[in-house]
Amino acid sequence: MILTVTLNTALDVTHRVPRLIPHATHRAAAVTERPGGKGLNVARVLAALGRPVTATGFAGGRTGAAVRELLADCPGLTDALVPCAGPTRRTLAVVDESSGDTTQFNEPGPVIGSGEWAEFTERYGALLAGAEAVALCGSLPPGVPVGAYAVLVRAARAAGVPVLLDTSGEALRRGIAARPDMVKPNAAEVAELTGSREPVQAGRDARRRGAHAVVTSLGPQGLLATTPEGTWQAAPPRPLSGNPTGAGDSAVAGLLSGLVEGLDWPSRLSRAVALSAATVLAPAAGEFDPCTYEELRRKVCVTGG
Repeated sequence: MILTVTLNTALDVTHRVPRLIPHATHRAAAVTERPGGKGLNVARVLAALGRPVTATGFAGGRTGAAVRELLADCPGLTDALVPCAGPTRRTLAVVDESSGDTTQFNEPGPVIGSGEWAEFTERYGALLAGAEAVALCGSLPPGVPVGAYAVLVRAARAAGVPVLLDTSGEALRRGIAARPDMVKPNAAEVAELTGSREPVQAGRDARRRGAHAVVTSLGPQGLLATTPEGTWQAAPPRPLSGNPTGAGDSAVAGLLSGLVEGLDWPSRLSRAVALSAATVLAPAAGEFDPCTYEELRRKVCVTGG
């Protein structure tokens, strides 16, 4: 099984409005609720691909209970979330259907106590014993040490489990020093980490900081992979408009499943870009349109080597 870690889980609420107008009252055309947080989005996509997946992290309060209830409806996904006293956060995405733009509001996460963090790390260590790979995803809730991902990366490496890290800021800076097998920043995050605005150079600099491979999200231009085997860029065959929330998480699911299956880098990137693009066309994060995915997977353009 693949293990995903979401320390700052969420209940994702998406409102779709005909047109988003500042200072106006809106009637939502549709409202959806889904389990959220980057790692849970990754887990749901992996489950939809038919990969056995276990999701861990924290969940608390009525919002956390709602997240767990929704996860129970995901075939192939095992809930291993650790209870916490504070309430799980919510995120609100407002999709403007006239433009396709999305406005996001993210609540702060629960404060995690030292005992809760200790309980999580014990659970994590036990789960690593049955994992083929692990994804460490998203922000850190208050109370979790800023070097938490470095601790979790080292534990995975000690257990011989390949580890992908997808976070930002100081959590990324400290986590990458623990030498993860892969990191998946976006262009702004890798630029903040390295000081370089040129994606290829930034990827090389990030590798020198400790990552074995760096896959940078370039938004509509796809993904750029900087690896020991070479550098590749993969792009969708055509522009797609829709809700981009969760597209990067679908890319992580594609990269991680490709790693477990032993695919070469061009094949991993084709899967990741196609999943990401198909997620843009879906109504909520952590979902993708299967027909679009199959169509795009055959048409993704991969260059480099």
